[in-house]
Amino acid sequence: MHSIVTHDGGGLRVLSKQDLAAVDYSLAEVLRSVEGAYKAFAAGLSANPRKLTTKPADERSVAYAMLGRDGERDTVAIKTSYKFDADHDKATQKYYTSLLLYDDSTGLPIALMDCSLVGALRTPAASALIARVCAPAEARTALVVGCGTQGQTALPFLVEAMPQLTRLIVHGHHAEGVAAVLANMRRFHPGRQVEVSTDLAAAARVADIVIGAAGPHSPALVRADWLKPDALTILVGYGLHAELLHRADYRIATSAEQMRVTGVDMADERGELPEVDAELPDILAGKQPGRSADGRGRVFAYNSGMVITDIALGRLFAERARAQGLGHVVQLW
Repeated sequence: MHSIVTHDGGGLRVLSKQDLAAVDYSLAEVLRSVEGAYKAFAAGLSANPRKLTTKPADERSVAYAMLGRDGERDTVAIKTSYKFDADHDKATQKYYTSLLLYDDSTGLPIALMDCSLVGALRTPAASALIARVCAPAEARTALVVGCGTQGQTALPFLVEAMPQLTRLIVHGHHAEGVAAVLANMRRFHPGRQVEVSTDLAAAARVADIVIGAAGPHSPALVRADWLKPDALTILVGYGLHAELLHRADYRIATSAEQMRVTGVDMADERGELPEVDAELPDILAGKQPGRSADGRGRVFAYNSGMVITDIALGRLFAERARAQGLGHVVQLW
């Protein structure tokens, strides 16, 4: 069990995006927190109910709510996300996400925080954990397709989880995003070089691990015939053709239930998705293998967010923020 003494007198610590940007953390700590959350879920200690979604008929906005409980840290939380995109123009798009945490060992509130940093870290951390347990044993080359929020930290997390990787490639279409990828690698792994691809097919043909983290309007799309015989592909956003899922020899998901809800764009012409062979929490807990019995063949992984990982990182960041004197306390009750 994990609990802290709350010194806010039952008040709620509010942590802004700027507050959280000042929190000290390492990639290793993030990986441990996310892995611990998955293992606690596999052990039956945590709860991750299906997310609620609502949007108007004209689809100008979409909102999500996710309630969960992290049994390892005795923490209950609700995450909300709201995106307003009436003009379908990224320049005018509005997006807000928050995380409200309660200590289930004391019954006291912990924090209300902006959840953008947590979301930006938990997803590439999960991809790195997938790669660690599902990539071929001889994996040395990794390709990230996309250089948006999720693509910008994917390679640093991969290197943290798999230091044996020697060739790192990013394929992106936005100069600022590519520059952020390179800057993050210099920040977390000085001395490691990243190649910038201009030929997606050529990059995919040499990669042992391919992460699809592109945006919905990206023209980049990795095809099955480009892949190595034992390649691991991980879908986070876009950038991987649906045939990679259907032609894979082994399929995993962070959550098969969530994949059936949010992965409908990967369905075949009959609107069907293939069955998942294993889920990441059970793989990390040693209950299921990360590959087929002989370790060969192509593996496809669907990485969808689970609120238990947001809770684990949110708790870590809330404790660090309190220790660093960040945020301010409000009395709501």
